[in-house]
Amino acid sequence: MAKVKRKPTGVRRSAAAHNRSQKARAAKRHTSGLLDRAMAALPFTEEQWHRFFLVAIIAAGAAIAWTIASFAGVPEIARTELAKSASRSGFEVSRVRVSGVERMNEQLVYERVLGEQDRPMPLVDLPAIRERLLDLPWVADARVSRQLPDTLKIDIVERVPHAVLRKPDRLMLIDPFGNELEPISPKQAEGKLLIEGPGAARQVQELGRLLDAAPALKPQIASAEWVGNRRWNLTFKTGQLLALPEGDLGAPALVKFAQLDGMHRLIGGKPVAIDMRVPDRAYLRCAEGPCPKQMALNGRAN
Repeated sequence: MAKVKRKPTGVRRSAAAHNRSQKARAAKRHTSGLLDRAMAALPFTEEQWHRFFLVAIIAAGAAIAWTIASFAGVPEIARTELAKSASRSGFEVSRVRVSGVERMNEQLVYERVLGEQDRPMPLVDLPAIRERLLDLPWVADARVSRQLPDTLKIDIVERVPHAVLRKPDRLMLIDPFGNELEPISPKQAEGKLLIEGPGAARQVQELGRLLDAAPALKPQIASAEWVGNRRWNLTFKTGQLLALPEGDLGAPALVKFAQLDGMHRLIGGKPVAIDMRVPDRAYLRCAEGPCPKQMALNGRAN
């Protein structure tokens, strides 16, 4: 029997490696061909692609560098050095200019920004200053800005005083929304609408809407009392009392009273009290007792 000579093991391995290499080169040529065709289909030249990849590499490097610098505290150090440089150049707070203050104590505004004196302009926290100013009772809004090289500019929008709220221990000036502005003396309160009664501070806006229903009467009203947490008693400057019904019936009743006053001159007349709590009727009380007549809402006597 003839013997079959086997190829050496090294030769077989070399042939296998050669085959794998050829397959890899073929796959690479196939893949490269697909990539080349895909890139060729896009509306970019080879030079533009090179620029794009270069920019992407630079951006990635910058992002990595910034991240490392942030962990090392470099931005804060740079900010501090910038602030010092600005301060040495005269860019620091040496003046504060306030505008818009008419009624409130302007010194209260300066007290809120006193800590900013000599602070480098880049380190001035404008939103924080604004929040401190908004804590002042008189301040409805505030705008804070830098006026280089050394001025902090503050524009104040004041709340509008509307009435006087009688509290158990003092009189308080309030705005149309019931915000308390400052304590006020009885002498200072003269001529202003006085609001009183438990819970009245929460009803100031509702009172404003009620009085707007009969604007001709507003200048003649001296005070308003919130009664039983449900309705209003109005006192005119003549000392006469008008009792209104509760809820949504208050405004129509006030309008009807204005019509009756136009026909019968009730304000300044003999009645000391007009009770309109009962729908469609008005009951009068005079100083000597019950008035000789009681008047219905249509203005005719009973």
